[in-house]
Amino acid sequence: MARSDGYLLDNRQNEAGERFDAFTALFDPTTFRHLEGLGIGPGWRCWEVGAGGPSVASWLAEKVGPAGQVVATDIDTSRLTAAARPPVEIRVHDVGAEEPPGEGFDLVHARLVLVHVPDRERALRNMVESLRPGGRLLIEDADPALQPLTCPDEYGPEQRLANRLRRGFRELLADRGADLSYGRKLPRLLREAGLHDVEADAYFPVASPACTALETATVRQIRARLVAAGLATDAEIDQHLANVETGTMDLTTAPMISAWGRKG
Repeated sequence: MARSDGYLLDNRQNEAGERFDAFTALFDPTTFRHLEGLGIGPGWRCWEVGAGGPSVASWLAEKVGPAGQVVATDIDTSRLTAAARPPVEIRVHDVGAEEPPGEGFDLVHARLVLVHVPDRERALRNMVESLRPGGRLLIEDADPALQPLTCPDEYGPEQRLANRLRRGFRELLADRGADLSYGRKLPRLLREAGLHDVEADAYFPVASPACTALETATVRQIRARLVAAGLATDAEIDQHLANVETGTMDLTTAPMISAWGRKG
């Protein structure tokens, strides 16, 4: 397939809201645990990169209080309106193409963002440069190549079909420049960026209602592209969605790897 430009999963599509709800249910507890571990508190200045939905920005606002600041940025801020009140400031911003929206941040966080950014190196450099000395960076990103299946227990035709559609999804992502093995690189990249005390872990949900909701929303959102690229037929997609709707499939996501460090 010829290389395409643009984000595969457009925030303006109807299914985007369902995806953000699923991300909130799946990943917010892990994200909040890491942010708590970094010591976030009143008065902190935070940059939430590629915020997408409002859940993390709103949580940060509660932690930093009226004396703090949360700058929530994205190339599409249409789903951030629920968080748009002090101390949250919403800005349209492309982390891979523009200068940081400020400096001297105590905390910079990005979740499921850099894997999709064409100039990941510049984006990471911008985030590190925007930190104050001693500031903390938390990057959380997927690694679809580390665990590429949607049904690790592939015991029947329903699971085989699900995994074939997931392969098609990965092809579409790679065609748009996504690095499908990015998550595993985060600890090294943070060290190479000069951060200290770098650590990392991973979260890998195996089966949950949120995984099912995410799968349904994602397949519906990319349906036309899968068919246009010859990666699936409408009949196969209809069958897969019907299989998922039964609630009997153990569906998972790619592992989300969280890596964090301190600027010297």
